[in-house]
Amino acid sequence: MRASEQVVDRLERAQALDPVAGRVNAFWSTALRSQRLRDLLSGRQLGHPLHPAAVLVPAGTLLSATALDLTGDPGLRPAARRLIGLGLLSAGPTALAGWSDWLDTEGAERRVGIVHAASNAAGLVSYGASWWQRHRGGSGLAAGLVGAAALGLGGWLGGHLAYALGVGVDTTAFHHGPADWTDVLAADEVTTALRQVDIGEVSVLLTRVEGRIVAIDNRCTHRGGPLADGERDGDCVVCPWHASRFDLATGDVRQGPATRPQPVYEVRETAGRVEIRRCEIRALRANPAGPAPDRVLAGRR
Repeated sequence: MRASEQVVDRLERAQALDPVAGRVNAFWSTALRSQRLRDLLSGRQLGHPLHPAAVLVPAGTLLSATALDLTGDPGLRPAARRLIGLGLLSAGPTALAGWSDWLDTEGAERRVGIVHAASNAAGLVSYGASWWQRHRGGSGLAAGLVGAAALGLGGWLGGHLAYALGVGVDTTAFHHGPADWTDVLAADEVTTALRQVDIGEVSVLLTRVEGRIVAIDNRCTHRGGPLADGERDGDCVVCPWHASRFDLATGDVRQGPATRPQPVYEVRETAGRVEIRRCEIRALRANPAGPAPDRVLAGRR
């Protein structure tokens, strides 16, 4: 195991962080209790989490300031100071979006997340000190370099959260339902109640909307909550874990923190039986365990 993997493995198992994370969670749960604010910070309107996109502004401007410093040209120092100021101003909303996402994590994800946030906070404090030193006539170079190193560590942990731990990733990304019409149950067994049906390793939610049978993936795209255990609210289902709301007919997100819609299945009734299918064009979803010999993707033969 590489040294970097050993570091994050120890961090994921560091239960000593749990009391601190618990207190921080209590603070942000109160500060971000507005559902409308959480919905905005989640990035629902973008179709993916807001935090990874928003972080480009503070990270880009702050690291650009350090790059200008390293050129050694004194004439670029005013530009570097302005970049630091812009980065610090944009860091607030970006951090709020990150804390909003972090509230819905647990265990290893929560521990890595709290250190990720602490690293970024240290970087911002260092850059703040650098800006102040520049304002007073100093170079601010050393503080800026410390800030860049801290932000680098925070960015590395952020990448681990997303790409290794899957925080912010659509939890149905590798789900592959039946591509051919598949019998699941009798039509009279489907009512307006939420009904879960398992097809292989995929769980599907069936119900009726205006008398028509509809089917969406039962696993919430946000953190994987079982939608069949949630509540129905009109033509929507509310996830039992974090209260994301999805349209039962279209799978669209009506309320965050989810940002990705639920996969929708085609449904038909044949001789009193319900059949469903989902024609998938996404390669990773269509081949979650690797392509079988008779299912090599087009263009790879």
